[in-house]
Amino acid sequence: RSNPYQANLLRDGVRRYLQLPADQTVLILHAKVAQKSYGNEKRFFCPPPCVYLSGPGWKLKQEQIKARDLGEAGFRVCGYMGLDSMGSSLMETQKLSFEEQPDAKGFSCAKALYISDTDKRKHFRLVLRLFFSNGQEIGTFHSKLIKVISKPSQKKQSLKNTDLCISSGSKVSLFNRLRSQTVSTRYLSVEGGAFIASARQWAAFTLHLADECCTRSEFPLREGYIRYGSVVQLVCTATGVTLPPLIIRKVMKQYAMLDVDEPISQLHKCAFQFQGSDRMYLCLSTEKVIQFQASPCPKESNRELLNDGSCWTIISTETVEYTFSESLACVREPVSPVPLIAALQLTGGGDVAMLEVQGEYFHAHLKVWFGDVEAETMYRSPKSLVCVVPDISAFGSDWRWLRYPLTVPLLLIRDDGLIYSSSFTFTYTPEQSCVPGQQVLSDVPQDSDKLLDSIHQEFTRTNFHLFMQS
Repeated sequence: RSNPYQANLLRDGVRRYLQLPADQTVLILHAKVAQKSYGNEKRFFCPPPCVYLSGPGWKLKQEQIKARDLGEAGFRVCGYMGLDSMGSSLMETQKLSFEEQPDAKGFSCAKALYISDTDKRKHFRLVLRLFFSNGQEIGTFHSKLIKVISKPSQKKQSLKNTDLCISSGSKVSLFNRLRSQTVSTRYLSVEGGAFIASARQWAAFTLHLADECCTRSEFPLREGYIRYGSVVQLVCTATGVTLPPLIIRKVMKQYAMLDVDEPISQLHKCAFQFQGSDRMYLCLSTEKVIQFQASPCPKESNRELLNDGSCWTIISTETVEYTFSESLACVREPVSPVPLIAALQLTGGGDVAMLEVQGEYFHAHLKVWFGDVEAETMYRSPKSLVCVVPDISAFGSDWRWLRYPLTVPLLLIRDDGLIYSSSFTFTYTPEQSCVPGQQVLSDVPQDSDKLLDSIHQEFTRTNFHLFMQS
Protein backbone atom coordinates (compact mmCIF):
# COMPACT_ATOMS: atom_id res chain seq x y z
CA ARG A 1 0.00 0.00 0.00
CA SER A 2 0.96 3.64 -0.29
CA ASN A 3 1.95 5.32 2.98
CA PRO A 4 -0.98 7.01 4.83
CA TYR A 5 0.03 10.57 3.90
CA GLN A 6 0.32 9.73 0.21
CA ALA A 7 -2.90 7.73 0.37
CA ASN A 8 -4.85 10.69 1.81
CA LEU A 9 -3.49 13.07 -0.83
CA LEU A 10 -4.28 10.59 -3.58
CA ARG A 11 -7.75 9.93 -2.23
CA ASP A 12 -8.60 13.64 -2.27
CA GLY A 13 -7.32 13.85 -5.84
CA VAL A 14 -9.26 10.77 -6.93
CA ARG A 15 -12.45 12.25 -5.45
CA ARG A 16 -11.91 15.40 -7.50
CA TYR A 17 -11.23 13.27 -10.57
CA LEU A 18 -14.41 11.21 -10.08
CA GLN A 19 -16.46 14.41 -9.82
CA LEU A 20 -14.93 15.93 -12.94
CA PRO A 21 -12.91 13.39 -14.96
CA ALA A 22 -10.23 14.95 -17.14
CA ASP A 23 -9.45 11.92 -19.28
CA GLN A 24 -7.24 11.69 -22.33
CA THR A 25 -8.24 8.95 -24.77
CA VAL A 26 -6.26 7.52 -27.68
CA LEU A 27 -8.41 5.48 -30.08
CA ILE A 28 -6.77 3.40 -32.81
CA LEU A 29 -8.88 1.99 -35.67
CA HIS A 30 -7.34 -0.44 -38.13
CA ALA A 31 -8.16 -3.35 -40.43
CA LYS A 32 -7.97 -6.88 -39.08
CA VAL A 33 -6.00 -8.14 -42.09
CA ALA A 34 -3.31 -6.59 -44.30
CA GLN A 35 -2.41 -7.59 -47.84
CA LYS A 36 1.30 -8.21 -48.38
CA SER A 37 3.27 -6.20 -50.95
CA TYR A 38 5.54 -8.02 -53.40
CA GLY A 39 8.74 -6.74 -55.00
CA ASN A 40 8.75 -3.00 -55.44
CA GLU A 41 4.98 -2.56 -55.16
CA LYS A 42 3.47 -0.89 -52.11
CA ARG A 43 0.02 -2.12 -51.19
CA PHE A 44 -0.91 0.51 -48.62
CA PHE A 45 -3.14 -0.70 -45.82
CA CYS A 46 -6.77 -0.13 -46.75
CA PRO A 47 -8.57 1.31 -44.91
CA PRO A 48 -5.64 3.30 -43.49
CA PRO A 49 -5.04 3.05 -39.73
CA CYS A 50 -6.68 6.02 -37.98
CA VAL A 51 -6.02 7.68 -34.62
CA TYR A 52 -8.52 9.81 -32.69
CA LEU A 53 -7.65 11.89 -29.62
CA SER A 54 -10.58 12.79 -27.36
CA GLY A 55 -11.38 13.88 -23.82
CA PRO A 56 -11.04 17.15 -21.86
CA GLY A 57 -7.66 16.11 -20.45
CA TRP A 58 -5.88 16.96 -23.73
CA LYS A 59 -6.86 20.60 -23.48
CA LEU A 60 -5.92 20.71 -19.78
CA LYS A 61 -2.49 19.23 -20.49
CA GLN A 62 -1.88 21.61 -23.40
CA GLU A 63 -2.74 24.59 -21.18
CA GLN A 64 -0.19 23.37 -18.61
CA ILE A 65 2.53 23.10 -21.24
CA LYS A 66 1.61 26.47 -22.72
CA ALA A 67 1.86 28.15 -19.30
CA ARG A 68 5.18 26.49 -18.52
CA ASP A 69 6.88 26.89 -21.91
CA LEU A 70 5.46 30.37 -22.66
CA GLY A 71 4.67 29.49 -26.23
CA GLU A 72 1.92 28.01 -28.36
CA ALA A 73 4.09 25.81 -30.59
CA GLY A 74 5.03 23.38 -27.84
CA PHE A 75 1.66 21.86 -27.00
CA ARG A 76 0.57 20.49 -30.40
CA VAL A 77 0.30 16.72 -30.54
CA CYS A 78 2.23 14.85 -33.21
CA GLY A 79 3.06 11.21 -33.68
CA TYR A 80 4.69 8.44 -35.64
CA MET A 81 3.17 5.11 -36.65
CA GLY A 82 4.90 2.02 -37.98
CA LEU A 83 5.06 -1.76 -37.75
CA ASP A 84 6.27 -3.30 -34.50
CA SER A 85 9.24 -4.98 -36.21
CA MET A 86 10.73 -1.67 -37.27
CA GLY A 87 13.64 -0.08 -35.43
CA SER A 88 13.47 3.04 -33.33
CA SER A 89 14.42 5.26 -36.26
CA LEU A 90 11.58 7.65 -37.03
CA MET A 91 12.59 7.52 -40.71
CA GLU A 92 11.03 4.04 -40.90
CA THR A 93 7.65 5.23 -39.70
CA GLN A 94 4.99 7.60 -40.99
CA LYS A 95 4.59 10.97 -39.33
CA LEU A 96 1.10 11.91 -38.13
CA SER A 97 -0.21 15.45 -37.84
CA PHE A 98 -3.44 15.86 -35.92
CA GLU A 99 -6.20 18.19 -36.99
CA GLU A 100 -9.13 19.22 -34.83
CA GLN A 101 -12.54 18.10 -36.03
CA PRO A 102 -15.89 19.84 -35.46
CA ASP A 103 -16.55 17.47 -32.52
CA ALA A 104 -13.26 18.67 -30.92
CA LYS A 105 -11.54 15.33 -31.49
CA GLY A 106 -8.04 15.23 -32.92
CA PHE A 107 -7.74 13.05 -36.03
CA SER A 108 -4.94 11.66 -38.15
CA CYS A 109 -4.38 8.62 -40.37
CA ALA A 110 -1.38 6.75 -41.74
CA LYS A 111 -2.04 6.41 -45.46
CA ALA A 112 1.36 5.09 -46.59
CA LEU A 113 1.96 2.03 -44.38
CA TYR A 114 2.54 -1.38 -45.97
CA ILE A 115 4.20 -4.74 -45.26
CA SER A 116 6.67 -6.17 -47.77
CA ASP A 117 7.29 -9.77 -48.75
CA THR A 118 10.64 -9.67 -46.96
CA ASP A 119 8.71 -9.67 -43.68
CA LYS A 120 7.87 -13.33 -43.14
CA ARG A 121 5.55 -12.90 -40.15
CA LYS A 122 1.94 -14.03 -40.28
CA HIS A 123 0.83 -11.42 -37.72
CA PHE A 124 2.08 -8.02 -36.59
CA ARG A 125 1.00 -4.97 -34.60
CA LEU A 126 1.08 -1.28 -35.37
CA VAL A 127 3.04 0.94 -32.98
CA LEU A 128 1.93 4.53 -32.34
CA ARG A 129 4.31 6.95 -30.60
CA LEU A 130 2.84 10.28 -29.50
CA PHE A 131 4.71 13.47 -28.55
CA PHE A 132 3.99 17.08 -27.79
CA SER A 133 5.74 19.35 -30.25
CA ASN A 134 8.07 20.60 -27.48
CA GLY A 135 9.62 17.13 -27.54
CA GLN A 136 7.88 15.74 -24.45
CA GLU A 137 6.93 12.11 -25.02
CA ILE A 138 3.30 11.17 -24.32
CA GLY A 139 3.58 7.42 -24.74
CA THR A 140 3.67 4.36 -26.98
CA PHE A 141 0.46 2.56 -27.96
CA HIS A 142 -0.07 -0.72 -29.82
CA SER A 143 -2.80 -1.88 -32.15
CA LYS A 144 -4.36 -5.33 -31.94
CA LEU A 145 -2.87 -8.18 -33.95
CA ILE A 146 -3.19 -7.87 -37.73
CA LYS A 147 -3.17 -10.99 -39.92
CA VAL A 148 -1.05 -10.91 -43.09
CA ILE A 149 -2.65 -12.33 -46.25
CA SER A 150 -1.16 -12.63 -49.74
CA LYS A 151 -4.34 -11.71 -51.63
CA PRO A 152 -8.12 -12.00 -51.27
CA SER A 153 -9.25 -15.62 -51.41
CA GLN A 154 -11.02 -16.45 -54.68
CA LYS A 155 -12.13 -19.95 -53.73
CA LYS A 156 -15.16 -20.81 -51.67
CA GLN A 157 -14.40 -20.18 -48.00
CA SER A 158 -14.53 -22.95 -45.44
CA LEU A 159 -15.81 -22.17 -41.97
CA LYS A 160 -12.74 -24.02 -40.71
CA ASN A 161 -10.67 -20.98 -41.70
CA THR A 162 -12.39 -18.64 -39.27
CA ASP A 163 -9.60 -16.02 -39.46
CA LEU A 164 -10.86 -14.98 -42.89
CA CYS A 165 -14.61 -15.41 -42.31
CA ILE A 166 -16.76 -12.56 -40.97
CA SER A 167 -19.03 -13.31 -38.01
CA SER A 168 -22.27 -11.65 -37.00
CA GLY A 169 -21.67 -8.82 -34.53
CA SER A 170 -18.14 -8.12 -35.77
CA LYS A 171 -16.97 -4.73 -37.08
CA VAL A 172 -16.28 -4.09 -40.75
CA SER A 173 -15.27 -1.29 -43.10
CA LEU A 174 -16.61 -0.86 -46.63
CA PHE A 175 -14.79 0.91 -49.42
CA ASN A 176 -15.30 1.45 -53.13
CA ARG A 177 -12.59 1.85 -55.75
CA LEU A 178 -13.78 3.08 -59.15
CA ARG A 179 -12.03 1.32 -62.06
CA SER A 180 -9.63 -0.23 -59.52
CA GLN A 181 -7.80 3.09 -59.11
CA THR A 182 -6.31 3.71 -55.68
CA VAL A 183 -6.83 7.48 -55.91
CA SER A 184 -10.57 6.96 -56.36
CA THR A 185 -11.03 5.03 -53.10
CA ARG A 186 -14.08 6.11 -51.10
CA TYR A 187 -15.05 4.80 -47.67
CA LEU A 188 -18.56 4.39 -46.30
CA SER A 189 -18.80 6.81 -43.39
CA VAL A 190 -21.31 8.82 -41.35
CA GLU A 191 -21.40 12.60 -41.03
CA GLY A 192 -24.14 14.70 -39.51
CA GLY A 193 -26.31 11.63 -39.02
CA ALA A 194 -26.21 10.74 -42.73
CA PHE A 195 -24.26 8.13 -44.67
CA ILE A 196 -21.59 9.58 -46.95
CA ALA A 197 -18.70 8.37 -49.11
CA SER A 198 -15.49 9.90 -47.79
CA ALA A 199 -12.04 9.97 -49.36
CA ARG A 200 -10.38 10.69 -45.97
CA GLN A 201 -12.20 9.08 -43.06
CA TRP A 202 -13.83 5.72 -42.67
CA ALA A 203 -16.31 4.42 -40.15
CA ALA A 204 -16.44 1.00 -38.52
CA PHE A 205 -19.83 -0.69 -38.81
CA THR A 206 -21.17 -3.55 -36.73
CA LEU A 207 -22.47 -6.14 -39.17
CA HIS A 208 -25.43 -8.01 -37.69
CA LEU A 209 -27.01 -11.12 -39.12
CA ALA A 210 -30.77 -10.44 -38.98
CA ASP A 211 -33.94 -12.44 -39.60
CA GLU A 212 -35.39 -12.17 -43.09
CA CYS A 213 -38.65 -10.76 -41.72
CA CYS A 214 -36.95 -7.94 -39.80
CA THR A 215 -37.81 -4.27 -40.09
CA ARG A 216 -35.57 -1.22 -39.89
CA SER A 217 -36.77 -0.13 -36.46
CA GLU A 218 -36.56 -3.50 -34.76
CA PHE A 219 -34.61 -6.55 -35.86
CA PRO A 220 -33.82 -9.77 -33.98
CA LEU A 221 -30.10 -10.53 -34.10
CA ARG A 222 -28.64 -13.93 -34.91
CA GLU A 223 -25.29 -15.53 -34.25
CA GLY A 224 -23.08 -17.23 -36.81
CA TYR A 225 -20.93 -16.35 -39.79
CA ILE A 226 -22.22 -14.07 -42.53
CA ARG A 227 -23.04 -15.80 -45.82
CA TYR A 228 -24.02 -14.32 -49.15
CA GLY A 229 -27.79 -14.06 -49.48
CA SER A 230 -28.16 -13.26 -45.76
CA VAL A 231 -30.17 -10.31 -44.46
CA VAL A 232 -27.82 -8.02 -42.55
CA GLN A 233 -27.93 -4.76 -40.63
CA LEU A 234 -25.12 -2.18 -40.74
CA VAL A 235 -24.83 -0.05 -37.59
CA CYS A 236 -22.24 2.71 -37.26
CA THR A 237 -20.23 1.98 -34.09
CA ALA A 238 -19.55 5.66 -33.38
CA THR A 239 -23.00 7.18 -33.96
CA GLY A 240 -25.47 4.28 -33.92
CA VAL A 241 -26.89 5.36 -37.28
CA THR A 242 -28.36 2.34 -39.06
CA LEU A 243 -29.11 1.43 -42.65
CA PRO A 244 -32.33 -0.44 -43.56
CA PRO A 245 -32.13 -4.26 -43.75
CA LEU A 246 -29.90 -5.31 -46.64
CA ILE A 247 -29.27 -8.56 -48.51
CA ILE A 248 -25.55 -9.05 -49.05
CA ARG A 249 -24.64 -10.36 -52.52
CA LYS A 250 -21.41 -11.67 -53.99
CA VAL A 251 -20.01 -9.62 -56.87
CA MET A 252 -18.25 -11.20 -59.86
CA LYS A 253 -17.22 -9.06 -62.82
CA GLN A 254 -19.70 -6.35 -61.85
CA TYR A 255 -22.59 -8.79 -61.54
CA ALA A 256 -24.49 -9.43 -58.32
CA MET A 257 -24.79 -13.22 -57.88
CA LEU A 258 -28.26 -14.04 -56.53
CA ASP A 259 -27.76 -17.76 -55.93
CA VAL A 260 -24.49 -17.78 -53.95
CA ASP A 261 -24.71 -18.62 -50.24
CA GLU A 262 -21.07 -19.29 -49.30
CA PRO A 263 -19.36 -17.59 -46.33
CA ILE A 264 -18.00 -14.07 -46.89
CA SER A 265 -14.23 -13.65 -46.82
CA GLN A 266 -11.89 -10.72 -46.15
CA LEU A 267 -11.47 -8.23 -49.01
CA HIS A 268 -14.27 -9.81 -51.03
CA LYS A 269 -16.26 -7.71 -53.50
CA CYS A 270 -19.89 -7.54 -52.44
CA ALA A 271 -23.09 -5.58 -52.99
CA PHE A 272 -25.93 -4.64 -50.63
CA GLN A 273 -29.48 -4.98 -51.97
CA PHE A 274 -32.23 -3.20 -50.04
CA GLN A 275 -34.55 -5.89 -48.72
CA GLY A 276 -37.94 -5.92 -50.40
CA SER A 277 -36.86 -3.47 -53.12
CA ASP A 278 -36.92 -3.88 -56.89
CA ARG A 279 -33.19 -4.53 -57.51
CA MET A 280 -32.15 -1.39 -55.54
CA TYR A 281 -28.56 -1.43 -54.24
CA LEU A 282 -26.45 0.68 -51.88
CA CYS A 283 -24.33 2.89 -54.14
CA LEU A 284 -22.00 5.87 -53.97
CA SER A 285 -22.07 8.84 -56.28
CA THR A 286 -19.02 11.08 -55.66
CA GLU A 287 -19.47 11.98 -51.95
CA LYS A 288 -23.10 10.87 -51.64
CA VAL A 289 -24.60 7.48 -50.84
CA ILE A 290 -27.63 6.73 -53.01
CA GLN A 291 -29.72 3.82 -54.26
CA PHE A 292 -28.96 2.29 -57.64
CA GLN A 293 -31.32 0.05 -59.59
CA ALA A 294 -29.51 -2.93 -61.11
CA SER A 295 -30.37 -4.26 -64.56
CA PRO A 296 -31.61 -7.85 -64.93
CA CYS A 297 -29.46 -10.19 -66.96
CA PRO A 298 -31.63 -11.58 -69.80
CA LYS A 299 -29.61 -14.77 -70.29
CA GLU A 300 -28.93 -15.57 -66.64
CA SER A 301 -31.70 -14.95 -64.13
CA ASN A 302 -29.33 -15.48 -61.21
CA ARG A 303 -27.35 -12.31 -62.04
CA GLU A 304 -27.99 -8.59 -61.95
CA LEU A 305 -25.73 -5.99 -63.59
CA LEU A 306 -24.34 -3.33 -61.25
CA ASN A 307 -22.47 -0.09 -61.77
CA ASP A 308 -19.02 0.62 -60.26
CA GLY A 309 -20.49 2.60 -57.36
CA SER A 310 -22.51 -0.41 -56.14
CA CYS A 311 -19.51 -2.74 -55.78
CA TRP A 312 -17.98 -2.59 -52.29
CA THR A 313 -14.94 -4.28 -50.74
CA ILE A 314 -15.51 -5.60 -47.22
CA ILE A 315 -12.86 -6.04 -44.52
CA SER A 316 -13.00 -6.70 -40.77
CA THR A 317 -11.73 -3.97 -38.44
CA GLU A 318 -10.43 -3.69 -34.89
CA THR A 319 -10.56 -0.92 -32.31
CA VAL A 320 -8.32 -0.41 -29.30
CA GLU A 321 -8.83 2.42 -26.81
CA TYR A 322 -6.36 3.74 -24.23
CA THR A 323 -7.59 6.14 -21.53
CA PHE A 324 -5.55 7.94 -18.87
CA SER A 325 -5.62 11.14 -16.81
CA GLU A 326 -2.74 13.31 -15.61
CA SER A 327 -5.02 15.54 -13.52
CA LEU A 328 -3.47 14.52 -10.18
CA ALA A 329 0.09 15.41 -11.06
CA CYS A 330 2.21 16.97 -13.76
CA VAL A 331 3.59 13.70 -15.09
CA ARG A 332 6.89 13.93 -16.94
CA GLU A 333 7.27 10.21 -17.62
CA PRO A 334 5.46 8.60 -20.59
CA VAL A 335 1.98 7.37 -19.76
CA SER A 336 2.68 4.00 -21.36
CA PRO A 337 2.29 1.16 -20.95
CA VAL A 338 -1.42 1.97 -20.56
CA PRO A 339 -3.10 -1.05 -18.91
CA LEU A 340 -6.21 -2.52 -20.51
CA ILE A 341 -8.73 -4.41 -18.34
CA ALA A 342 -10.43 -7.30 -20.13
CA ALA A 343 -12.17 -9.25 -17.34
CA LEU A 344 -12.68 -9.51 -13.57
CA GLN A 345 -12.85 -12.62 -11.42
CA LEU A 346 -14.04 -12.60 -7.80
CA THR A 347 -13.05 -15.30 -5.29
CA GLY A 348 -13.66 -15.77 -1.58
CA GLY A 349 -15.80 -13.59 0.68
CA GLY A 350 -15.92 -11.75 3.97
CA ASP A 351 -12.53 -10.38 5.04
CA VAL A 352 -10.68 -12.35 2.35
CA ALA A 353 -12.65 -11.46 -0.78
CA MET A 354 -10.14 -11.24 -3.63
CA LEU A 355 -10.56 -9.74 -7.08
CA GLU A 356 -8.37 -10.77 -10.00
CA VAL A 357 -8.08 -8.10 -12.69
CA GLN A 358 -7.23 -9.64 -16.06
CA GLY A 359 -6.00 -7.79 -19.11
CA GLU A 360 -2.81 -6.51 -20.73
CA TYR A 361 0.14 -4.21 -20.05
CA PHE A 362 0.04 -4.51 -16.23
CA HIS A 363 3.15 -3.77 -14.15
CA ALA A 364 4.23 -3.66 -10.49
CA HIS A 365 3.69 0.11 -10.12
CA LEU A 366 -0.11 -0.13 -10.38
CA LYS A 367 -2.69 -0.10 -7.59
CA VAL A 368 -6.34 -1.05 -7.97
CA TRP A 369 -8.80 1.52 -6.63
CA PHE A 370 -12.50 0.95 -5.90
CA GLY A 371 -13.77 4.46 -6.48
CA ASP A 372 -11.78 6.61 -4.03
CA VAL A 373 -10.61 3.65 -1.93
CA GLU A 374 -7.19 2.10 -2.57
CA ALA A 375 -7.06 -1.71 -2.47
CA GLU A 376 -4.12 -3.80 -1.37
CA THR A 377 -2.76 -4.89 -4.74
CA MET A 378 -0.39 -7.67 -5.77
CA TYR A 379 1.24 -7.83 -9.20
CA ARG A 380 1.04 -11.33 -10.66
CA SER A 381 2.00 -10.90 -14.36
CA PRO A 382 1.61 -8.45 -17.26
CA LYS A 383 -1.85 -9.97 -17.69
CA SER A 384 -3.01 -10.22 -14.06
CA LEU A 385 -3.34 -8.14 -10.90
CA VAL A 386 -4.88 -9.44 -7.66
CA CYS A 387 -6.31 -7.20 -4.94
CA VAL A 388 -8.18 -7.46 -1.66
CA VAL A 389 -11.74 -6.16 -1.97
CA PRO A 390 -12.18 -3.22 0.45
CA ASP A 391 -14.85 -3.46 3.10
CA ILE A 392 -17.93 -1.43 2.25
CA SER A 393 -17.40 0.73 5.36
CA ALA A 394 -14.27 2.18 3.68
CA PHE A 395 -16.55 4.28 1.44
CA GLY A 396 -17.91 6.28 4.35
CA SER A 397 -21.37 4.84 3.81
CA ASP A 398 -23.25 3.58 6.82
CA TRP A 399 -23.43 -0.02 5.63
CA ARG A 400 -25.84 -0.84 8.45
CA TRP A 401 -28.61 1.04 6.65
CA LEU A 402 -27.68 0.10 3.09
CA ARG A 403 -30.91 -0.47 1.15
CA TYR A 404 -29.69 -0.17 -2.45
CA PRO A 405 -26.70 -1.59 -4.34
CA LEU A 406 -23.58 0.57 -4.10
CA THR A 407 -21.63 0.66 -7.39
CA VAL A 408 -18.12 2.09 -7.56
CA PRO A 409 -15.87 2.50 -10.62
CA LEU A 410 -12.68 0.48 -10.91
CA LEU A 411 -9.50 2.48 -11.52
CA LEU A 412 -5.83 1.63 -11.90
CA ILE A 413 -3.48 4.28 -10.52
CA ARG A 414 0.28 4.43 -11.05
CA ASP A 415 2.71 5.29 -8.25
CA ASP A 416 3.10 8.86 -9.52
CA GLY A 417 -0.66 9.55 -9.50
CA LEU A 418 -1.42 8.81 -13.16
CA ILE A 419 -5.00 7.51 -13.39
CA TYR A 420 -6.13 4.81 -15.82
CA SER A 421 -9.92 4.65 -15.86
CA SER A 422 -11.90 1.67 -17.11
CA SER A 423 -15.42 0.72 -18.13
CA PHE A 424 -15.65 -1.78 -15.25
CA THR A 425 -17.45 -1.27 -11.95
CA PHE A 426 -17.81 -3.21 -8.69
CA THR A 427 -21.19 -3.45 -6.95
CA TYR A 428 -21.90 -4.15 -3.28
CA THR A 429 -25.43 -5.54 -2.94
CA PRO A 430 -27.40 -5.54 0.34
CA GLU A 431 -29.17 -8.65 1.61
CA GLN A 432 -32.12 -9.60 -0.53
CA SER A 433 -34.40 -9.33 2.49
CA CYS A 434 -33.78 -5.59 2.50
CA VAL A 435 -36.63 -4.27 0.40
CA PRO A 436 -35.85 -1.06 -1.56
CA GLY A 437 -37.86 1.82 -0.17
CA GLN A 438 -38.22 0.18 3.24
CA GLN A 439 -38.37 2.82 5.98
CA VAL A 440 -35.29 2.97 8.20
CA LEU A 441 -36.10 2.75 11.90
CA SER A 442 -35.48 6.03 13.69
CA ASP A 443 -34.92 4.42 17.09
CA VAL A 444 -32.19 1.79 17.15
CA PRO A 445 -31.60 -0.13 20.38
CA GLN A 446 -28.22 0.59 21.96
CA ASP A 447 -27.33 -3.09 22.17
CA SER A 448 -27.87 -3.61 18.43
CA ASP A 449 -24.22 -3.08 17.38
CA LYS A 450 -23.20 -6.72 17.95
CA LEU A 451 -26.22 -7.93 16.02
CA LEU A 452 -25.50 -5.51 13.19
CA ASP A 453 -21.85 -6.54 13.11
CA SER A 454 -22.83 -10.19 12.73
CA ILE A 455 -25.27 -9.27 9.96
CA HIS A 456 -22.51 -7.27 8.28
CA GLN A 457 -20.08 -10.20 8.44
CA GLU A 458 -22.64 -12.51 6.89
CA PHE A 459 -23.44 -9.87 4.27
CA THR A 460 -19.81 -9.43 3.24
CA ARG A 461 -19.28 -13.20 3.16
CA THR A 462 -22.14 -14.00 0.82
CA ASN A 463 -23.31 -10.91 -0.98
CA PHE A 464 -20.53 -9.54 -3.14
CA HIS A 465 -21.72 -9.19 -6.69
CA LEU A 466 -19.67 -8.21 -9.65
CA PHE A 467 -20.94 -6.33 -12.67
CA MET A 468 -18.75 -5.91 -15.73
CA GLN A 469 -19.79 -3.15 -18.09
CA SER A 470 -17.94 -2.65 -21.37
